Amino acid sequence: MRTLRKSLALMLGIFGLTLVTATALGLDRLAFSGGPEGGTFQYFSNGIAIRLSKNIDDVEVSNMASAGSLENLRRVNSGEADFGIVYSGDTFLGRNGRLTNDTRKYPNVHAMSFLYGAPAHLIVKADSGIEKVADLEGKRIAVGGAGSGAAGAAERYFSSLGLWDKMNVEFLGYSKAASALGDNLIDAFWVFAGFPNSSVIQAAASNKIKILSVVEAGQAAGFFDDYPFYTQLTIPAGTYSGVDYDVSSFQDSALWVAGAHVKAQTVHAALADVYSDEGLAYMIKVKSTAKAMAVEKGLDGIVTPIHEGAEMFWKEKGLEISAAQSAR
Repeated sequence: MRTLRKSLALMLGIFGLTLVTATALGLDRLAFSGGPEGGTFQYFSNGIAIRLSKNIDDVEVSNMASAGSLENLRRVNSGEADFGIVYSGDTFLGRNGRLTNDTRKYPNVHAMSFLYGAPAHLIVKADSGIEKVADLEGKRIAVGGAGSGAAGAAERYFSSLGLWDKMNVEFLGYSKAASALGDNLIDAFWVFAGFPNSSVIQAAASNKIKILSVVEAGQAAGFFDDYPFYTQLTIPAGTYSGVDYDVSSFQDSALWVAGAHVKAQTVHAALADVYSDEGLAYMIKVKSTAKAMAVEKGLDGIVTPIHEGAEMFWKEKGLEISAAQSAR
């Protein structure tokens, strides 16, 4: 019994010494909420967490698995996580109490930077007779899995155009949708992901396809006014087999965010490290999607307030801060 008491006392002493040492060093322990295992969010969050822990003095960042954007929004807002990856759309809608089935507001989530974009693809067969978005009325269209970000974006877009309730919507994942198009089970399918996308490649390998431009119809319907977090872009000619023309589209943006409670100097140091030449090269090794990251693109797609530390950093880099980005 005496030996057990001595062992316990020794263990408690070591634990106490560890706490005292960490406190004395001023170690700042932070949590980064990422995404599902194997997903792009998780690659980014884990890669950034490892790098910051190694390169920033007195900071230790641990990576957290997550269901994705919305869970990250809620964790960072509550302080359960310090950093996260959240779509610009979810950040904007959450700040304004406009999330689907959730009218709460999430004001404590401040953007740090743009990471990469997820653009819309609207695919039909070349011989379908469907030439423009309006031709989808009465047609069968797959929009992604139920509850997915793709399906949410599709509902916003087609509702703005007055088409959502006039189409036969099916909630199919991308690969199944590509197969269903080839089997004539659907007339069109919607993909909301970076390009080139494997399911679109799959569809183009088996069929002659067209990708419809979606910007003009969205502009006419006021879609981009209602959802200012979507930014326009071009899917270049030749990205997919048989699609030898540029496609006008739009994207949502994956953002690196921080809680309002995180120190400005910590956010500044984190951005300075990751957006250095060495940091950007490292991120591309972590995930090739990081090729979209660049200093000049640091504020792309952000329509909500940025963190105080981020504002300091991007001003130093010569970027202009918009009124929406500085309105904390």
